[in-house]
Amino acid sequence: MNTVVNIIEPRIKHIEVTEDTITAHLIDGRVISVPLAWSWRLSDATVEQRNKWELIGEGQGVHWPDIDEDISANGMLTGIPSRPPQRVTV
Repeated sequence: MNTVVNIIEPRIKHIEVTEDTITAHLIDGRVISVPLAWSWRLSDATVEQRNKWELIGEGQGVHWPDIDEDISANGMLTGIPSRPPQRVTV
């Protein structure tokens, strides 16, 4: 028996960032949300910086140019938070 599986990459059409969450509206109608704390850059950003985003990779992800942050739909779906940089103590 052969089974064909069509894997369609999730694509974001709109993103919203609140004080608590990052919410992505996907082109297939799903809405996914993760805690804002998953992105330390977005957590530290101003409302204006959070609201200035652009889709990348035909909606595979979102980029915030003012804070150099990228989040992918796959990352949100699989639960991969961004990690803050390691601080080196001398």
